Amino acid sequence: MSAADQPVRPGSPTSLRAANRRRLLEAVRDLGPLTQSEIMRATGLSAGTVSNLVHELTESATLIAVGGAPRGRRGRLLTIAPPAGVALGIDVGHRHLRVVLADWTLNPIAERRVDSPAGQDALDTLACAAELVKWVLGAAGVDVADVAGAGLGLPAPIDTGTGKVGAPVILPGWQGVQAAELATSVLGLPVSVDNDANLGALAETLQGAAQGTRSAAYIKISGGVGAGLVMDGQIFRGPDGTAGEIGHASLDEYGAVCRCGNRGCLETLVRTPVLLRLLEPTHGPNLTVARMVELAHGGDIACRRLIMDAGRQVGLAAANMCNLLNPERIVLGGELSQAADLLIEPMQDVISRHGIPSAARRVQIVQAALGSRSQVLGAVALALRAGDRSTARFPDMIQKLNI
Repeated sequence: MSAADQPVRPGSPTSLRAANRRRLLEAVRDLGPLTQSEIMRATGLSAGTVSNLVHELTESATLIAVGGAPRGRRGRLLTIAPPAGVALGIDVGHRHLRVVLADWTLNPIAERRVDSPAGQDALDTLACAAELVKWVLGAAGVDVADVAGAGLGLPAPIDTGTGKVGAPVILPGWQGVQAAELATSVLGLPVSVDNDANLGALAETLQGAAQGTRSAAYIKISGGVGAGLVMDGQIFRGPDGTAGEIGHASLDEYGAVCRCGNRGCLETLVRTPVLLRLLEPTHGPNLTVARMVELAHGGDIACRRLIMDAGRQVGLAAANMCNLLNPERIVLGGELSQAADLLIEPMQDVISRHGIPSAARRVQIVQAALGSRSQVLGAVALALRAGDRSTARFPDMIQKLNI
């Protein structure tokens, strides 16, 4: 056995160097371009270790200097070099806009997120997205000509026949818009568009909590509620793009009027603005979802009760979904998935009581492994698949999924 074939033993110098290298690259990936001093502070590695690793990684072109700064200068900003096949993901939420540049393995290279006004129209949102695109490309030192394309996720069904944003939509300024066509003209590069929950399902199946499954559901609970469905290894949208609209399952025919026109939909009970509004008399008007979850974990009775009640309501809709589709796994995403530990038990309890026993026993409920990035990384995968269909440059699963 040659030296190159020798196994790496835990605790060996080779193992330690590999761990340090991984720590350095994760810091640059997660925090964006950093100087050597900033890498030291972010990783806790010594100056000598960082210097040696940076030399090694720049020589192998794994790291590059932003803006082409000369090598050897400790003050230069370093970022991960984009391999062949990078794309942009754009996630449009009810009150946020996120843009990520990532490679074909879905590793983020640069990222920017901003708050955006509720109800902003499509053109204004895309103009803001264009500015964020310039920022992430600049931060990564990537020219727009080297980008395969962009994927755009919207919290709305996308009509698979016309390409128009359909109803119900939580962003009224987008309804009826030819989203891909408009985004392509504004951004100046090819854009593919899909429902954000579908993209969450895609990313979690490729790289996250649904890996290895052939049937799964990604349930997003945020300003809206929706599900992305993977059936027999394919994203299932339905002929009009409305498959997975679990938020509009009617649970109370005399309940609050929903934006879809029906009453008592799941969304009217569990979407995050509703939960925050219910807590306003006791917790004030400035409560955020993150703070609500923090208080719930700290023992706040009202916050825990509301989140667990939301789990029961989602569980009822999920039980019906299990009876119909028999998924192997349900992945919880969106803002409220920060409280997955409080949602999962009541969901499982309701599914056990209302689901077909065999389907209820099989399904696993888990938190999204990619966190808040699920949808935007799914958008990256969508763009990469649309931009280059060669099997050599994409993981096998991306070829198998109907995206």
